[in-house]
Amino acid sequence: MFGLGITELLIILVIILVMFGAGRIPEVFEGLGQGIKNFRKAVQAPDEIDVTPQDEKEDEDGPGKAPPKQS
Repeated sequence: MFGLGITELLIILVIILVMFGAGRIPEVFEGLGQGIKNFRKAVQAPDEIDVTPQDEKEDEDGPGKAPPKQS
């Protein structure tokens, strides 16, 4: 796995434990898991996401379309 041995993985885990503490590690990994889940969902369903800039959406309404008048 990425050329890492058992010793390197243990060192990384100890550093994570020191940085976040034993109580926050589940929260950190839960947030990481949610981020990966959301990323996969976005990659698998790109048709559902509208990435058109707002300016282009307004241009599609037609030229010369006046905004509604306020009383």
